[in-house]
Amino acid sequence: MPDKAVIMNSAALQRALTRMAHEIAERNETGTEVVLVGIQRGGVNLAERLAKLLEGIWGQPVPLGRLDIGMYRDDLAQNAAPDMQPTVIPFDVTGKTVVLVDDVLFSGRTVRAAMDALNDFGRARRIQLAVLIDRGHRELPIKPDFVGKNVPTSLSERIVVEKDQVSLQKLS
Repeated sequence: MPDKAVIMNSAALQRALTRMAHEIAERNETGTEVVLVGIQRGGVNLAERLAKLLEGIWGQPVPLGRLDIGMYRDDLAQNAAPDMQPTVIPFDVTGKTVVLVDDVLFSGRTVRAAMDALNDFGRARRIQLAVLIDRGHRELPIKPDFVGKNVPTSLSERIVVEKDQVSLQKLS
């Protein structure tokens, strides 16, 4: 059984999301041109939580979408069949500031695939990246705009994001 250590409890997770929402609001003066897109699976719940926080800050709903990147991954040949989830983007991204939301940033390949997939829905004016955990080990030159927590890890560790906590597991 792998060792597991909680690195963010429910209160710390909520504080990080609240801070990230305020940083998004500061970077984007008006919320009228901002849309949130959660990357399936891990980014969707976080995008929903950020949208509620931003609605409280801006006083208006923030358009929210979910994006599946399974068919855009560069490792399709290595995986038998991607686990597909629905993509729902009920708005035009053209001319908008799209905040892509994911739970953990690791190699950068998921974010690259998400940007490729997003292009099928229009040409965003700007794309910003919000991640709850940045664990390093980048293989692509991708840097998040908004980070909940930096957690340096080894390749033998894994970050597990659950609804109310974030854990670090040692893999055996």
